[in-house]
Amino acid sequence: MAEAEEKARVVVVGGGVAGSLLAKTMQGHADVVLLDPKDYLEIPWAELRSMVEPSFAERSLIYHKDYLSDATIVTSSAVNITEHAVLTADGHSLPYDYLIIATGHALASPASRAERIKEFQRDNGKIESSESVLIIGGGPTGVELAGEIVVDYPGKRVTLIHRGPRLLEFIGDKASKKCLDWLTSKKVDVLLQQSVELGSLSDTEKVYKTSGGETVTADCHFVCIGKPLSSSWLHDTILKESLDSKGRVMVEKDLRVKGFNNIFAIGDITDIPEIKQGYLAQKHALLVAKNLKLLTKGLPNSKLATYSTGYPLALVSLGRKEGLAQFPLLTLSGCLPGMIKSGDLFVSKTRKQMGLNG
Repeated sequence: MAEAEEKARVVVVGGGVAGSLLAKTMQGHADVVLLDPKDYLEIPWAELRSMVEPSFAERSLIYHKDYLSDATIVTSSAVNITEHAVLTADGHSLPYDYLIIATGHALASPASRAERIKEFQRDNGKIESSESVLIIGGGPTGVELAGEIVVDYPGKRVTLIHRGPRLLEFIGDKASKKCLDWLTSKKVDVLLQQSVELGSLSDTEKVYKTSGGETVTADCHFVCIGKPLSSSWLHDTILKESLDSKGRVMVEKDLRVKGFNNIFAIGDITDIPEIKQGYLAQKHALLVAKNLKLLTKGLPNSKLATYSTGYPLALVSLGRKEGLAQFPLLTLSGCLPGMIKSGDLFVSKTRKQMGLNG
């Protein structure tokens, strides 16, 4: 009997929405290893709902082992890459034929799913026990958290401070204005072009001084500003020349890392000129999975699929029933965009995509 052909070894570094979907799609087609410091995938767009409803996290935090039945899961971090292997923080060497970098942004998430659920419970306790809440940062995270709190806890006084001239600066002026109008209609106090010195924050301090000289009193605070990319570890690896000045991994149109035939990058860590959004990271993952299947069948590089950016779409949930949507020629707010995203926050859809019950 002929010996079964050895499968290509595919190592995926990072178990966020992009890396996990790629690993799930490639299992069975290759010898897949997923390297992630956590034992679970977190559906990131469900995070803020879980802060007001911690039981929501039972569906949005998924053990890697629940969707990877035919892959190896290594719970550790990558510390180096050579031409043949990934070296991990706990001293393992993971040999690869193809490598995918999907480390996204640097998140300080706990390693265990149980601990992450406890974090949501603690955050919820903070909100429950406070009469007033300060949110620092007016991007999608800060705006959505404000929306969750004012809808679930309408009696609480919420202040949102943002250093920019308008909320949600990644989308158009019209959408920003609709968002501001919605928050002020819910009695959120929005302070623009101001900031709070992050180094001065403490859990016991109830009085906050803004850069504009205003004083804000709040029982608790949440910092919702952008996280740095998780690429600093690449500076001492073979990929050091493939990083741009902002620490993003430079990729070709087929999402291979510039200068490498067998290394790809997907998700937020890439230099693709588009808004960094989860659904786009998933598109990267599916495209690279398609290309890996072609390469493992021996097809030439000229046959690889290429990625093209589309028009920026944005969906921001405003509590449980309303939302804000920016489409190519249309900006909507209210219940219609809310019906698209805000009820379930795409958790059922994402779970089904990972082969699980919605």
